[in-house]
Amino acid sequence: MLNDLVDGEVWEEPKVGRLFGEFYSRAKQTQLGRVNYVLGNPTREAWTAALRDFVLRTAWASHPSVTPERYLIVKEPGGAVGAPLLMDALPESRMVLLVRDPRDFAASVLDATRKDGWIQEGMDEWAKRDLASERAVLRYLKALSRQYVRQMDNGKKAFDAHEGRKVLLEYDDLRADTLGAMRRLCAELEIPVDEQTLARAVNKHSWENVPESEKGAGKFHRKATSGGWREDLTPEQAKIVEEVTAPLLEEFSFLGE
Repeated sequence: MLNDLVDGEVWEEPKVGRLFGEFYSRAKQTQLGRVNYVLGNPTREAWTAALRDFVLRTAWASHPSVTPERYLIVKEPGGAVGAPLLMDALPESRMVLLVRDPRDFAASVLDATRKDGWIQEGMDEWAKRDLASERAVLRYLKALSRQYVRQMDNGKKAFDAHEGRKVLLEYDDLRADTLGAMRRLCAELEIPVDEQTLARAVNKHSWENVPESEKGAGKFHRKATSGGWREDLTPEQAKIVEEVTAPLLEEFSFLGE
């Protein structure tokens, strides 16, 4: 929708957040304190400048039509782990942090990674693995939940530290009042757009306008509902996700929903 509101292009999941974020977030404090460590805190100013150059050069190489007058919208759902580094390197950028109930997220990904799901082998480290047994599913959900917590923790850290234009949206709000949520997004990011153009973009991407053949289990467009995890996850599966993601459930007031 945002791409329909501005003159620009979308950089579709470049994975740059994971490239640097995973490496940095897994480093021990003793490593981060070393001047010889490639992402060590003593040399942070130098490698932050290098990270900025890397991202901008790669962005322009893959999207040569983008200029300072045009937007480059970076869609990076799996790269929030590197958000603190990226936003620090690109402080003039605008940031959108989209938050979803971890249980709905887990149910969605579980459906997508099963046999015949839309996530293909190679897109996800768990894709097409044998999830036939309940034990395997529970193990996967625990790993997935830990990953989600790490992603959202870092995303929120970057959001709180970012001094530029930014907006935090909850998936539930975006689904319940898409027009209102997008209106707020444009206002917070200072993107000028008239009401007619905004309404047209929202209508174009509405769930109702997705062809029926592209909806349902195993499809990219699965449900577009909040709270569907109650039907999709067993009590034990939901408990696993809730135990791991308890801090997120509390911070974003998902508990009790």
